[in-house]
Amino acid sequence: MVFRTAVEHAKRHPGLIPQFFFICLGMGGASMYLLRLAKGPHVTWNKTNNPEPWNKLDPTYQYKLVAITTDYKNLKKDGPEF
Repeated sequence: MVFRTAVEHAKRHPGLIPQFFFICLGMGGASMYLLRLAKGPHVTWNKTNNPEPWNKLDPTYQYKLVAITTDYKNLKKDGPEF
């Protein structure tokens, strides 16, 4: 029903088409970023099998989306194995 109303408005006012496009693009990008955050190593979905998943990460694992000055290939683990 909402989609049909949006299409009717776009037919009557063609200037709304770019606005609908960018709203959908922004909502899609935000939802994909939330999915990426939910699948990250710092989120625990199953506390019985793996209560601390961040302890099993390799030191070369790039967990940031953008790392400008950090070269993850040359990192070494500083702490002990748990």
